[in-house]
Amino acid sequence: MPRKTPRNACTYLSYTLRLAFCLLLVSGSVHTPTQAQSRTTTTRTAQFELLEATISDIHRAFRNRTLTSEQLVSAYLDRIQTYDQPTRLNAIIVVNPEAIATARALDVEFRKTGKLRPLHGIPVIVKDNFNTKGLQTTGGSVALKGFAPTDDAWQVRKLREAGAIVLAKSNMAEWAFTPMHSQSSIAGETRNPYNLDYVPAGSSGGTAAAVATNLGTVGLGSDTGNSIRGPSSHNALVGFRTSLGLVSRYGIIPLYTRNDVGGPMCRTVEDAVRLLEVTAGYDPNDPITRNSQGHVPKTYTQFLRKDGLKGARIGVLRQLSDRNIHPEIKQLFDQAIADMTKAGAQVVDVTIPDFDSLRANQWCAEFRADIETYLRTFVRRDTLKTLEDIIRVGGYSDLVRDRLTYQQTHSGRATHPEIPCGDAYTDPLRIAFRKAVEAEMNRLRVDALIYPSWNYPPARIGDDKGYKGDNSQVVAPATGLPAFTVPMGYTTGDLPAGLQFLGRLFDEPTLIRLTYGYEQATHHRKPPGGFVTLTR
Repeated sequence: MPRKTPRNACTYLSYTLRLAFCLLLVSGSVHTPTQAQSRTTTTRTAQFELLEATISDIHRAFRNRTLTSEQLVSAYLDRIQTYDQPTRLNAIIVVNPEAIATARALDVEFRKTGKLRPLHGIPVIVKDNFNTKGLQTTGGSVALKGFAPTDDAWQVRKLREAGAIVLAKSNMAEWAFTPMHSQSSIAGETRNPYNLDYVPAGSSGGTAAAVATNLGTVGLGSDTGNSIRGPSSHNALVGFRTSLGLVSRYGIIPLYTRNDVGGPMCRTVEDAVRLLEVTAGYDPNDPITRNSQGHVPKTYTQFLRKDGLKGARIGVLRQLSDRNIHPEIKQLFDQAIADMTKAGAQVVDVTIPDFDSLRANQWCAEFRADIETYLRTFVRRDTLKTLEDIIRVGGYSDLVRDRLTYQQTHSGRATHPEIPCGDAYTDPLRIAFRKAVEAEMNRLRVDALIYPSWNYPPARIGDDKGYKGDNSQVVAPATGLPAFTVPMGYTTGDLPAGLQFLGRLFDEPTLIRLTYGYEQATHHRKPPGGFVTLTR
């Protein structure tokens, strides 16, 4: 597997020289009229605890003048340089060389206006299938090496408008083809920071590993079947797969557009909500978002209630939670149920009638059409227009080669190809599945369904047979329903596990209330060992 493209050495040198100069100012080796002020600023920055810092923590420090965005970005870049390659974490593909300059401009804006935008100065790790203006976007494939989009993806643009900084692009499973791992022909294999011998899941494993190890404040991932929630579960993160149609996919390299969702991967529910709040809503470039109209509240943060489980009625989807489950995951799940009951929720068992037949035949092979549309719309290279062009470039793993060649000769459903492969609002099989799930939820008057995000712990790197128990693929992608995962605890070897909440279409407010209530009642999230606070 080809190694990662080397980062810009000059960029890192400039960061190092800048930091060294700041240290000289503090030590008194360089004299300047603002020497005392510089010494005070550096001392205050050293007092800010970067590890596990939230958006609220950072904005509080900005307002107290104990931290600047430039200092924050520099500190994260220090962590990337110290931990990503040296530990073989391998979460980052490329660092944004404009991140420091953007942070500096945002600091100037804040000094002039005294106002912070919703995500002012917040460094974001962006999965490498989101278009980022002027910054390489590859989908993990050497076929797109060097491609720098002329415009941002919708979600990236909305985050930047809110004041966020694209800090780095993260590694991913090539073309997002597998939930098993995050291996690309651009950057190789990403490892799980909680135990480097294990996978972080896929395909957004780079974002998950980077955010989990505090290489950035928050992250963006994409989810076709699993790829926000699986890696979030494996890395003790919160991951939101929102209702299909709530947030635009424009400018995200597609896997299957009919299923694709992009969204937050964060260390806390509150941070994930703050990202959702600035990205949700109608985008004319993505027609499916018309369905969100009338369903986006003025704010989502209003649903962050510490007592969010009090009086709630939670359904346990036994058809997922009781099948082929590892004993340690079962123990964690049983404890989660007990914790929710203690926090005031009523928990009942739920069984969806005809579940197995409804979930069958939901997947459609449409990669060729989707990727060729993306290449034609955004890349516009004469040498890269078709699936065959991608195959000709090469550089992929055996797994990716098999997937690519399969897509050459297959389209639509594997069985019953006469049934059209529509989106969640037009496909009769998808609509029937969603109606059955919601009907049973309504009959039993439950606010959400729960099950383990994975019924097994993470697999060892290279052990494809260890890929077991992925529940994320089953309900949400087929029905278009929203599903959030939150940390549930840890199995042997300090490997994280996640608890998934599935809600009704566009009922993100309820999921926010429930997941926040569970998070605040349990506080399972902890950073991985070995990626400690840096000291100077």
